[in-house]
Amino acid sequence: MAKIVVDPLTRIEGHLKAEVEVENGVIVDARCSGTMFRGLEQIVLGKDPRDVPYVVERACGVCTGVHGEAACMAIEEAQGATVPEMGRVIRNLMMGALWLHDGVLHFYHLTALDYIDATAVLQYKGNVPELVAIKEKIKALAEAGDLHPLLPTYPPDDFCVGDPDLVTQLVYHYLKALEIQAKGRKAAAIFGGKQPHHASMIPGGVTIIPTVSQIEHFRGIIREIVSFVKNVYLPDAKLLATGPLLPLEQASVGATAGHYLSYGGFALDSSRTKYLFPSGVIFDNDFNNVLPFKREEITEEVGYAWYKDEARPAHPFERKVEVDLEKQRAYTFVQAPRYQGKPMEVGPLARMLVMQYPPFMELLRTYNITRPGTVMRHAARALDTLVMADAIGAWVDELLQLVGETGLYTKGDNALIHDTDKWEPVEKGQGAGLNEAPRGALGHFITIADKKVERYQMVVPTTWNFSPRDDRGQLGPIEEALIGTPVPDPDNPINVGRVIRSFNPCLACAIHVIHPRGDKKINLSPVF
Repeated sequence: MAKIVVDPLTRIEGHLKAEVEVENGVIVDARCSGTMFRGLEQIVLGKDPRDVPYVVERACGVCTGVHGEAACMAIEEAQGATVPEMGRVIRNLMMGALWLHDGVLHFYHLTALDYIDATAVLQYKGNVPELVAIKEKIKALAEAGDLHPLLPTYPPDDFCVGDPDLVTQLVYHYLKALEIQAKGRKAAAIFGGKQPHHASMIPGGVTIIPTVSQIEHFRGIIREIVSFVKNVYLPDAKLLATGPLLPLEQASVGATAGHYLSYGGFALDSSRTKYLFPSGVIFDNDFNNVLPFKREEITEEVGYAWYKDEARPAHPFERKVEVDLEKQRAYTFVQAPRYQGKPMEVGPLARMLVMQYPPFMELLRTYNITRPGTVMRHAARALDTLVMADAIGAWVDELLQLVGETGLYTKGDNALIHDTDKWEPVEKGQGAGLNEAPRGALGHFITIADKKVERYQMVVPTTWNFSPRDDRGQLGPIEEALIGTPVPDPDNPINVGRVIRSFNPCLACAIHVIHPRGDKKINLSPVF
């Protein structure tokens, strides 16, 4: 039996260590560790609730803004505030622009290099001018010994694309995607004031009434992004998922236990009764039985995390985080959320299944996928991005209608964008901000006492997906997904990275692999 330690895994956000045991070429046990203590909940204790969004938003600068909005939603519930229609639409547009950015970024810049041999570009023999230019650029880099932006390359395997024409096209799209994902942030900054971390979103609404010219500027940028999503990203993802990578999926590599959760996200009315992404729960891969989501069924456990043990699993409203670095069986700072006692996968795959999105369900039926895994996660993210691409244009039209033809700011217009009557903190209150972020179900939970934050808890998508095992022996989703994954070469465990990155974790930088005997460290910094 070989033990492989990947610490930390790169091309993700944050610090993640993966330990796997390999027997007869497949993973038989896995532990994933979040090795950085967040501590944001402690920072906001005793603070004015209105300050909280600006602090917790700094949890992440990639899917930036989602924590600020979840915090605002939690405070709004605690204070009884209602976001006006214009404020709701502006929030949807800011978050929607970043949603488009995130899908493109993850596919091309965080995971594409797991599946292509970029040096195959040098063998391109076609005459498409754009692709010839890419070949010449890569050739010049190779001759200069400076291919690092497109490294590593992997020895050919079942899931590495080496066809020169396809690889050259994908590298060209990789470079184009750098421009596109930057435009997503630029669009969000039009209404957010800056990027990363919006300045215009506050409890009760937003602080901006945009002009017609700002809205049209936003529309122009979004049209370009949507065109790329529909004409480049979606076809590329579909081509890989139903072509060279399909055997990986048909072998159920990267499949979890089959429990899925969506909180629902992007309200379509101010009453928050209708959502672009609906809420729901699925158990045991029973895709035809989407159950209602009940937030009171969420609990968290800390048996294998570096926190003081608690008498029982508790709802996030009841939790008090106390670090215990001496805990013997602990191996992570990630806690173990459960829904009705079960570990749940969240994210694009969960959303597509709960939504029963027809193109995705047809994909599963066509290829007889009953336990979706690594590749279907990428396909789901592409279609998830398509859902947003189809919705965001309608929100632009809705905002133009709300602003009117002149778009002039007049005295008293604050009520159009903000619930000014519910701005002051309440003496006592409790609220949950449950929303969907690109990575999945995101929840912020606040308790207010004496107009100050008494308790605060964040249960983020990666908390769900990268939760440790619990006292009943249930593995977290990513640990479960790694079981059965083939690792033919312990010195180059690329499939560990492929499976983990399919979840788009928000946890690192550099890496090393420990030899099974424990006496050899192999420096593979560029590889993962």
